[in-house]
Amino acid sequence: MSVSKRVTCRLLVFTAFTSVADSFAYAPNFITKIIQDDLGVDTESEESTSASPPEVAHVAIKTRFPPEPNGYLHLGHAKAVSFNFAVARMFYGSCNMRMDDTNPTKEDEEYVESILEDVKWIQSGLFEDETPWEGDVRKTSSYFDTIYDCAEALIKSGDAYVDSLSAEEMREYRGTLTSPGKNSPFRERSVEENLELLRKMKEGEFKEGEHVLRAKIDMASPNINMRDPTLYRIKHESHQETGDKWCIYPMYDFSHPISDALEGITHSLCTLEFEDHRPFYEWTVEKLVPTSLISATPRQIEFSRLNIQNTVLSKRKLIGLVEDKHVNGWDDPRMPTLSGMRRRGVPPSALRLFCERVGISKTDSNIAFSALEDCARLEMDDTCERAFAVLKPLKVTIDNWDGGLEEFTAPRHPKKDEMGDRVIPFGKEVYIERTDFFDLEGPEGKANDGKVPKGYKRLLPGGKVRLRYAYVIECNEIIRDPTTSEPIELKCSYYPDTRAGVTPEGMKRVKGIIHWVEASTGVECKVNQYDRLFLAEEPGKKTGNHLDDLNPNSLEVLNGVFVEPSVAKDAVEMIEKVNTDSKDGSLYTSSLAYQFERSGYFALDKSSTSEDSLVFNRVVTLRDTWGVDPKQAGKDNRNRGKTSGNTKAGKSSGGGGGGVVEDERRVAFRAATVLEAGPHPEADSLLVCKVDCGDLAEDGSPEPRTVVAGLAQKIAIDDLVGKHIVAVTNLKPAKMRGIESTAMLLAASDGKEGDDEKVELLIVPDDVPNGELLSWEDKEASEPDGLMKSKGALKAFDRVKAALRTSSDGEATWTSGDSTHRLMSSHGPVKATSLKDTVIQ
Repeated sequence: MSVSKRVTCRLLVFTAFTSVADSFAYAPNFITKIIQDDLGVDTESEESTSASPPEVAHVAIKTRFPPEPNGYLHLGHAKAVSFNFAVARMFYGSCNMRMDDTNPTKEDEEYVESILEDVKWIQSGLFEDETPWEGDVRKTSSYFDTIYDCAEALIKSGDAYVDSLSAEEMREYRGTLTSPGKNSPFRERSVEENLELLRKMKEGEFKEGEHVLRAKIDMASPNINMRDPTLYRIKHESHQETGDKWCIYPMYDFSHPISDALEGITHSLCTLEFEDHRPFYEWTVEKLVPTSLISATPRQIEFSRLNIQNTVLSKRKLIGLVEDKHVNGWDDPRMPTLSGMRRRGVPPSALRLFCERVGISKTDSNIAFSALEDCARLEMDDTCERAFAVLKPLKVTIDNWDGGLEEFTAPRHPKKDEMGDRVIPFGKEVYIERTDFFDLEGPEGKANDGKVPKGYKRLLPGGKVRLRYAYVIECNEIIRDPTTSEPIELKCSYYPDTRAGVTPEGMKRVKGIIHWVEASTGVECKVNQYDRLFLAEEPGKKTGNHLDDLNPNSLEVLNGVFVEPSVAKDAVEMIEKVNTDSKDGSLYTSSLAYQFERSGYFALDKSSTSEDSLVFNRVVTLRDTWGVDPKQAGKDNRNRGKTSGNTKAGKSSGGGGGGVVEDERRVAFRAATVLEAGPHPEADSLLVCKVDCGDLAEDGSPEPRTVVAGLAQKIAIDDLVGKHIVAVTNLKPAKMRGIESTAMLLAASDGKEGDDEKVELLIVPDDVPNGELLSWEDKEASEPDGLMKSKGALKAFDRVKAALRTSSDGEATWTSGDSTHRLMSSHGPVKATSLKDTVIQ
């Protein structure tokens, strides 16, 4: 390429890169830096547009996603899909879709179709053409002729031979990780003999296992993958694409670099398990380029794979779960497959956000499942309409209601007027959540010593509660089941002058507000409440059998749920649309999702066929409740029982209940990164920082917070920027010398006065995503207040802050009485760099 053309191409790439770099979803990482270097792009230097650019390795970036069609894609693949396509978009390149169909034993057309559907789904909204990939779907099998020619070329150059050792003998000759292998006695066969044997293998003259073709490299190599790896093996099986044409098939490590080169792939992005295979990848390309069978020289780069707690991503284990009926198929909403996530109702944008937050590195990590749930909540809070659904209904009859049906208008989304309104009917009989009535006179009241739970604001015998958007009602009588004494109906009266939130003069304001569904117009449906499939973070770690850790409560089926009529109307329209308009299969019933107020996010299941058979799947609760003892959770959801010291009443995530939350769990301690720092214009002791706390703007881009911190002269600005730290994100914003601070940074201090004081920010492990909610070891998951601004909340925060210290190991702790708890992330404890046994402020 001439210098002038190189300059033109490089300027185009630089212009394109700088126009999208700010919106690139993934944080800059070692792979994007490598690609920038390959392009000759230096976004931090004006010299990148000079008239004498360095030699450009590539002009157009091309990546690929090459799954083997022997199973359904899972969450681990989501990272590979998202990143390969994101890199292609970032550098205005393209991404190929390729089926690595080299093993006819395990492959199936069902898997091919599901993979293509999953890739289109997870990339939905990011492409304008029919598919997100470049051109047609590629298949390794379409290159079989060329790959075979490459095998003969390697024999002719003395770089391959036919080996006749048995499988057991090959293992013996290969050596171990600590001892070299030894050459096969067949290694020095002549070129002519090797070609004859390979051609007879191709013609089907030998049995499986009788011969293999091997590369001739180095049996003493410290990398066991370079000890004459196998290139071809005999398999007398029909192939779904090529039929019976072939009875020898190439190994993945051999076909992979050849396929990449034939497609002009510039950067072959793989997960870390292929790192030790890269030398053979490069060897193959190097040996074959001189033959002119391939011309491109793709570059393989590895990054860490995605591991997620409380699940398994092994194809073998996933197939076992399906075949042994532990789940209801590949798209069971408990499965970590992309089809399972889709059926459950997880938005594809939430999966992409999750992958972006996890980031790209070379460090293996085991990400908490709650991090994925946080992303689902974030996306669905923004996009889902609100609706009433009563999951465990208790009938309420309003005795003094004389009219027919009355209608109330409510917004479909509290922050988005463009979504419009919905009409909610109201009448003489309504359903409320059973958990919204505390039966002080019944069994649960007796269990609580006849006392009302502290902070309880919902309905009591003889008490009042407001029905959201409607009226205040008062409970006058309880109709009980004669056998269990459980309430089966409440006789109530309503206050006509309290309509739509009005509190008439002389009436004390009713604090409790609950949701409801009118009985005659409400539509009965079924709800599947899903939770984690496995109890243990690493299934099978203790016993060696992952099935020992299956969660017996991963699915709770609720029949007799009632939803407001607008939900049923929307559902029927969606079912008809999917059945008639979605000819390409790109529209799914789970696209219809709601926030059922005070209960969680729910999506329409594909088994729904009409208004009489509606099924909704719980996608995620309103907040993370994993790890709470089910018996205790049941109590909390009703706000029953005695409270322990320093607690508050909080909302439940499980369907209209309430719970008690200790001080330390009310504070939102989140992982964050300092992006910028500088001096305060009016205060020498203050610094003004831009901090990424995981918040997102409306367009999905990070939205940093401004934090004013008294760290000037304590920590150098250069030492602040880039630090992965702890921020308290739910304190009331405060102006500090004219600049509003919207979070607080936690730091350890040795307690000395003035210039002698040593201060260190608390550091969070690198792989923890910004915004992750940190929790206290051996405590239930935190349930932060929306904003700690009341006097009681601020006192609670002061109590927590006073009990924070670093331990003798420098770890951040909170102490209450004789118990001490570490502040934990999904990747381990939070620590100070060097300060031990000091205060945290």
